[in-house]
Parts: sequence; structure tokens; C-alpha cells
Amino acid sequence: MTRLRLGVNIDHVATVRNARGGEHPDPVRAAHIAAAAGADGITAHLREDRRHITDADIARLKAEIALPLNLEMAATDEMVAIALRHRPHAACIVPERREERTTEGGLDADGHRATLAPIVAALADAGIRVSLFIEPGERQVAAAIALGVPVVEFHTGRYAHRNGAAQAEELKRVADMAALAAKNGIEPHAGHGLTYANVAPVAAIPQLAELNIGHFLIGEAIFTGLDAAVREMRACMDAAR
Repeated sequence: MTRLRLGVNIDHVATVRNARGGEHPDPVRAAHIAAAAGADGITAHLREDRRHITDADIARLKAEIALPLNLEMAATDEMVAIALRHRPHAACIVPERREERTTEGGLDADGHRATLAPIVAALADAGIRVSLFIEPGERQVAAAIALGVPVVEFHTGRYAHRNGAAQAEELKRVADMAALAAKNGIEPHAGHGLTYANVAPVAAIPQLAELNIGHFLIGEAIFTGLDAAVREMRACMDAAR
């Protein structure tokens, strides 16, 4: 199996900063630390309400970080314009509701093909690698195929928050859909709710090329430091392969 890439989401460094205002802790500094610790990419979600990452953060990340930047974004005119201005390596289109505390599920790509098609085309024409954050299901993978995206990221929240047979069933869904995506020329990624304790079975899915992990790593960093947290997650992923 090929080496599994780790994308580190630094959103919640900005959450802590914004709780008090000012400049500290700096999410761009966190991105540098993650890069030195073995991250393969940096992920940041610019939300409509700017609750954590800000426009200035995106500009600095693009200018200062050598690793690929994955911009998570809603399917809105504002976010498309920002992506086209900054030209990140990748743009992952996610569902977004102002009242949610975190992303609560995958994008309904099947139900919003007409809305997504021109957005996907505009981003792709600008040389941005487009990804859709979707549930692991056949309808959503079929929509991704129809939309012509090169990448899908499967929402692993249901897997992460279940136990026993229910968790095994969710893991199988992710594995089956990763295989289906890969068979159709789409690179499958996964993320949401992954920890040291539950990452290995997901990391062992041979078709997956990348995991994006953020909240858990930032939480662990409070106790061990971000460098140590990223290195430990990297080790867990590598051991599973």
C-alpha cells in the first residue's frame, strides 16, 4: 500500500485565539509546527461567520506554508471568489449551517448537482483540485463521478461515534465506497472524529490516500504539544499500513 497522507486542520487554534481576540495562538505558527512534525498538508475551513479561520489567515497560509493548502469552503459565491483569489492547492466543498458547532455530516452532492456543477468547473478551471466532503454512499459517489471531481472526502463521524457492530458497519461503508471511488478514478480521502484510538481501521483501508484530522490533534496539543500530537498520529497511521 502507498503511504497515507496526513492533512492537519488548524481551525481550532484560531478558535482559541478568537475566544479572547488578539494574535495568539497563531494558526500559521501551528501549520509550521505540523509541517515539521510530518504533516503532508494543511487544512483550514473559512466559514461564513469567520468563527475561527479568517481571510487574513488564509492569505498568510498560502503565502508562508510550503505544504499544500486545502481550503474547506461552502458552495457560495463569496467562497468561490475567495478561492479563486488565493488559488489553494485544493478546495473541499463542505455543507455549512451557521447554527452548527461543527460540520455535522456530508454534503448532499446528489441533491445539489445543478448548484455544484458551475462551482466545480470554476475552481477546476483555475487549477484548484476540487474535493467533495460526502457521506460514504453510492448516490453521493455517483454524483461525484457525474460532477467530474478528482477527489472525495468521506465523512467518518458516524464511524467515530459508534461502537461494536454499528461501528464495524460504518467502517465497511467507508471501505466499500473508497473502493468504488477509486475504481472510477476518484481519489478517496476521509476525516472527522478520528483519534489515536479509532484511526487504525480507517487508515488500513488500502484505497484511501489521505486523512484530514484537526480537532483531536489540537486538543491533544494542550497536553503534549502539537509536534508530539502530529507525530503520534503519523505513527498510528503508518502502523496501520
